[in-house]
Amino acid sequence: MRIRTSFPYETAHEDLRVPLPDGTKLYARVWRPLTDEPVPALLEYLPYRLTDWTAPRDWQRHPWYAGHGYASVRVDIRGHGNSEGMPGDEYSATELADGVEVVNWLAAQPWCSGKVGMFGISWGGFNSLQIAALAPEPLKAVVTVCSTDDRYDNDVHYMGGSVLAVDMHAWAATMLAFVSRPPDPLYAGEVWHDLWVKRLETVDPFLHSWLAHQTRDDHWRRGSVCEEYSAVRAAVLAVGGWHDPYRDAVLRLVEHLPADHVRGIVGPWSHQYPDRGLPPGPAIGFLQETLRWWDHWLKGKETGIMSEPLLRSYVSDSHPPATVYPTLPGRWVGDPAWPSPLVAPVTYALQGEPVVVRSPQHTGVDAGRFFPFGNDADLPPDQRDEDARSACFDFEVPEEIWVLGRPRVRLRLTTEATRGQVVARICDVAPDGSSTLVTRGVLNLSARHGRDQVVPWKPGSTEDVVLDLNAIGHAFPPGHRVRLAVSSAYWPWIWPQPGSEAGFTLTPSGSVLELPLRAQQSDPSISFEEPEQAEPMGVNFPATLDEPLPERLVVRDVAKSEWRLEVDPRYGGTRVYPDGLEFTEEALDTYTIVESDPLSARARSDWFVRLHRPDLPWDASVEAHSETTCDEADFITSNEVICKNGDEVVFHRTWEKRIPRTAGGARTLPA
Repeated sequence: MRIRTSFPYETAHEDLRVPLPDGTKLYARVWRPLTDEPVPALLEYLPYRLTDWTAPRDWQRHPWYAGHGYASVRVDIRGHGNSEGMPGDEYSATELADGVEVVNWLAAQPWCSGKVGMFGISWGGFNSLQIAALAPEPLKAVVTVCSTDDRYDNDVHYMGGSVLAVDMHAWAATMLAFVSRPPDPLYAGEVWHDLWVKRLETVDPFLHSWLAHQTRDDHWRRGSVCEEYSAVRAAVLAVGGWHDPYRDAVLRLVEHLPADHVRGIVGPWSHQYPDRGLPPGPAIGFLQETLRWWDHWLKGKETGIMSEPLLRSYVSDSHPPATVYPTLPGRWVGDPAWPSPLVAPVTYALQGEPVVVRSPQHTGVDAGRFFPFGNDADLPPDQRDEDARSACFDFEVPEEIWVLGRPRVRLRLTTEATRGQVVARICDVAPDGSSTLVTRGVLNLSARHGRDQVVPWKPGSTEDVVLDLNAIGHAFPPGHRVRLAVSSAYWPWIWPQPGSEAGFTLTPSGSVLELPLRAQQSDPSISFEEPEQAEPMGVNFPATLDEPLPERLVVRDVAKSEWRLEVDPRYGGTRVYPDGLEFTEEALDTYTIVESDPLSARARSDWFVRLHRPDLPWDASVEAHSETTCDEADFITSNEVICKNGDEVVFHRTWEKRIPRTAGGARTLPA
């Protein structure tokens, strides 16, 4: 990483409030170049608190853009951080309408040229696309990183029509803790306490609305850009990583948006900006690459960015299984279109006699993290134990093959159950027997005819089902084997369904694996500069004598046949900011299941957040506890929030709710 201290422009920053038509004011931080000439504005619009949680990251990106001649603006969403107003569900109509107003407000400022770009990762990448679909006139370009165009089938809620346990629960719990944090009196002033209490009175766990919509209905269609790609008028640079769950969106965007207004980049990265240098690498000079994008679309400069291939992607070499890779060997390839003329599907027929697939319910404990962030225990370990709990079909690799895109499987299944799920994994098996996970996919059997409907399986019947696996760029060397592993369980990624312990019979005759094989042509003209950022903010991480928790701990109770997975998400720990704020964050996610009982599944999250300013003095804290269990008919959720100002409890509330299992269980939807 190169730290840059000298820029074409000197810069200054200020905090201000952006007024909305209803009188609400959003808290903003603006970095601007010191020039008399109006410049384009770049907007990052998030709920994650610009004065603390994202401040270190913001400090290395926004000043960099300002130093290159842009007004770079970071805004807290309504009801979050030091912004006024009440919080709502993610990507609400209000959030997006406010975003349009912010875009228009920026364009109208005397220091702005009238042209605006939006960028962001994850939430900020989502709403950049969603606001682009509302087409405010000043918004000319977007850079969306690790985001999705499909809120139902490619987010943290559902996968293949199945309820995601691992992040449906954990992310809802995280947001419950996040939204309960108070405004900061240093920035919000004396009204911070009243604003905090008013917010807390409106809080409702996201989990309630997410589980209430178990099929692809209007709740999920809202904000899903894939519903109408033509609504997006701004130019879109879509960026993803092969170890990020949202990477398929990059391929869909370059396929469906106009080729003269879109480019895609997919590297080996996790759920991170690709210049941060977090595993797996190699990192790239992402800020410089985006500057080419902004200069072309917002300043009319010829930067060559639109002469790049429509899709630039990284094909990783084969690698032994590990939970972290500092860097992955491989090469960049360029494709002129998507689907690419350089990619062709090759079909591998499954062989053998029918096999009963009845996976134990803890199959999936070695799945790795749904959202890898570059931590030491994020990625899946050796898959041999998972393969032993699955039905496996191996294919020899006599000559090297490159896979690029979404593999597909068609499976002929027979089951006596009315519900269940099928999970398919592709692994790279080395001559020594080690098994490296390459990609995977899931299908809720009741969603086999569409994600918007629930069609129970007729017990005893046989059907062919098709599922697409997540996209990947991977090279299989000669002497290795491509393994297709099929299981009937995948906890804690997928919430098990009642009756799914019966599994299914897989008939190889008529079942196939389809791999998208790419021509083995790398593109040596694809290159990126060395990663570069502005000077870091100077956040300190105090030393502690406490022994850190393991990132991922698997515990087996042999007598009870129970498996427990404990996950420390490692979001940040304790840090001290230059303005004196002491910020502490502790979290633990726990997933428990009994080998033979899908109704024993339990997900729990515990959060503690403390914000402390010794000089004011100010000492506020948030505890949040969330738990989800189930029976045959319902999901059973329990949530609790305790907020304190010093020793005084200012808010304490619990929510207990039963939510009918429809696509996720035994109940059927009304006709």
